[in-house]
Amino acid sequence: MASGKVSSGFWQAGHRPTLFAAFLYFDLSFMVWVILGPLGVQIANDLGLTPAQKGLMVATPVLSGALLRIVMGVMVDHYKPKLAGMIGQVIVIVALALAWFSGVHSFQQVLVLGVFLGMAGASFAVALPLASRWYPPEHQGTALGIAGAGNSGTVLAALFAPLLASFYGWQNVLGLAVIPLVIVFIVYSLLAKDSPECPPAKSLADYLKILKDKDAWWFMFFYSVTFGGFVGLAASLTIYFNSQYGLSPVIAGYFTAACVFAGSMVRPIGGMVADRVGGIRTLSVMYLLAASFLAFVSVGLPQAWMALVVFVGAMLALGMGNGAVFQLVPQRFRKEIGVMTGLVGMAGGVGGFYLASSLGYAKQLTGNYQIGFLIFAGLAILALLGLLGVKTRWRTTWGSSALTLAKV
Repeated sequence: MASGKVSSGFWQAGHRPTLFAAFLYFDLSFMVWVILGPLGVQIANDLGLTPAQKGLMVATPVLSGALLRIVMGVMVDHYKPKLAGMIGQVIVIVALALAWFSGVHSFQQVLVLGVFLGMAGASFAVALPLASRWYPPEHQGTALGIAGAGNSGTVLAALFAPLLASFYGWQNVLGLAVIPLVIVFIVYSLLAKDSPECPPAKSLADYLKILKDKDAWWFMFFYSVTFGGFVGLAASLTIYFNSQYGLSPVIAGYFTAACVFAGSMVRPIGGMVADRVGGIRTLSVMYLLAASFLAFVSVGLPQAWMALVVFVGAMLALGMGNGAVFQLVPQRFRKEIGVMTGLVGMAGGVGGFYLASSLGYAKQLTGNYQIGFLIFAGLAILALLGLLGVKTRWRTTWGSSALTLAKV
């Protein structure tokens, strides 16, 4: 990223093949990261799972992905993003191939597979720095929005996994998923290129030092709500539509795909809007909308199509919020973007684990999902209040116009 290109247009400012490779890697990784959710109804029927076990099954890859994002963040700093991504892809491909070959016959084995699928969720900590390091501050929202639109891989899982499982069985879907992953691995290997602007590797003390900065904790909390809400719903909605409205696994998957498509497609828009009007303003509106939609759906709407409309609204708000958070992170932590992507991404995954597992436990304990949705709506309001509390300090320190061309 040469300094002379800072003022040029977005498409001239970075490295397009790397941006495309980052998106593709992220997209297919997210597809397999949440695949247990769309397959959840069929797996649960085969293995006789309780509502709480269903919730834990779909939440385990989310939590594993959250924790592994820290590991991948360290690998990005020490081995550079491209190699870290290749290692992660190989682990996921081998895990799926072994699960398909050996078979998955118990709840415990599903959880073990979920732990390995977490490596696909950790792709976040690779794809975003891989793209981010090629672009100047004023284009961060757009670049990370495009790379981050790999969220849309969750749409592929919801659209195709239940349908393929109805024809070939859910065990064979695990094997079929290996085919596109191998193709993407080859494309990624050929197109991705590390930016010449790669900061030196940091020691463990440097990672811990970032956690002494209260801004790091704020970003982690903000993303735990936006991304946590997005991925938690992506993992849970197929089971929700099936148990709440009696939809077949395939139709429930289609409903889920519509919701996830909405949330993933607007992530780049959220980044671009944040580039235009500021990340804080964009994020504030999105938290208010997300909380409203989640509170509304918690009452248990009488028709499935009504719930679909409200969930689409919630996912639009959460998806744009994801883009807005990552318009702000590189402004504040440009030199530490690798480790901050890992930390913030981990927090997002923890939020998703909480939402997905709490919905299952709420259903088992109370017979409905209401309390699970209401608590998460409350977290969105808490995030809004936190954001309003820090906005003045942020805009007058690292976000002042004297220091950056980007809008905070």
